[in-house]
Amino acid sequence: MRSLTGWWRGRGQPERFDLYTRLSMYGVVCFEPLVVIAVLAPVRDAGRILPILVLSVAHAVVCLLLTRAGLDSYLGRRPRPVGLAVAAGVLTLAGTGLALLLLPTLEESPAKTAAFLVFAGYFYAALSTAVPPRVSLLALLAGVPCTFVVGRADDLTSQRAVGITIALVAVFVAGYVSFRLSAWMLGVVWQLDRSRQVQARLAVAEERLRFARDLHDVLGRNLSVVALKSELAAKFAERGRAEAVTEMLEVRRIAQESLTEVREVVRGYRSPDLEAELAGARSVLAAAGVDCRVLVDGTGLPPDAQATLGWVVREGTTNVLRHTDANECVISLRTDGRTTGTVTLTMENDGVPAGRAAEFGNGLQGLAERLAAVGGTVSAGPGAPGRFRLTARLPLDGAAVAP
Repeated sequence: MRSLTGWWRGRGQPERFDLYTRLSMYGVVCFEPLVVIAVLAPVRDAGRILPILVLSVAHAVVCLLLTRAGLDSYLGRRPRPVGLAVAAGVLTLAGTGLALLLLPTLEESPAKTAAFLVFAGYFYAALSTAVPPRVSLLALLAGVPCTFVVGRADDLTSQRAVGITIALVAVFVAGYVSFRLSAWMLGVVWQLDRSRQVQARLAVAEERLRFARDLHDVLGRNLSVVALKSELAAKFAERGRAEAVTEMLEVRRIAQESLTEVREVVRGYRSPDLEAELAGARSVLAAAGVDCRVLVDGTGLPPDAQATLGWVVREGTTNVLRHTDANECVISLRTDGRTTGTVTLTMENDGVPAGRAAEFGNGLQGLAERLAAVGGTVSAGPGAPGRFRLTARLPLDGAAVAP
């Protein structure tokens, strides 16, 4: 039981919804033989009912396969199951014919008509996921005269036969709407999941482009000047002129300035501000479909502590996007005193199965090394069942920016 619970918690939300929807639809189809037994109860002749019951079991199996294949086809995972649709239609006609041959005409209950409605209703429901709407409508139009004929064969008056025909339309609408709507909702859920993954990748790509753009803006002009002055110094050196030394000194100065500017860009990228990172985490996670709650704003902390914890938030957000299937992430900050004591930042999400051992990837390992350099600690592992927690602790009295 515990392994089953762990397996269920290990499924993502789209997978859970997919499984729940499929099992619900399959369960409805599997009830067909029981419905046949219920509607044929007034016959009270096992010899007449048994062949129809056996055929209803076969019909249910084919409709089950048709429903499964129809869902996969609706989601674009396989071609339309034309063969199964034809087989289900043939079994529906066979069940109707068998009911006409074997079942008696009863005054208190139109058994023949009831059996036909059961076979046709399940066929229409299974067919709705496998073929376009116009084909399902054609199948309904083909079933209307059949219903009238079966009703007349069951010694029903014309008025009652029309009523049974209306009942067939109602059965068609109920089966079509329930099964087709379930398939549509399943498709929407999977499409949203794909959109969420694309948004997460775009967020990472945009950050990389921003960093590349900053480096280009810093180095582009300076490298062009370095190339020009180097060429000029080479010309002066060929002629033995003293200006070559001056130009090379200028090249060195520009190179040193470029190095300083690159360090500033990298420092701004790797040592972010806590407030900016909390806002960025909310925005990026929301774009990825994760509900992010920040319980504190982080104000009042020393600037060095805010910068170090900002890096923790950035790394934790990256892990949520890349390594979990979370729907919720809670970021909390607890401070034991403002000038002395310890500040604790916790990021907890629900995207990791219960029982999973704590894993330190390269990012978390590097984060642990950075915090250790300023007297802090970081830990990661399972929290409450089905949740994963990243905890960073930093002393306030000696906080410094992590390198």
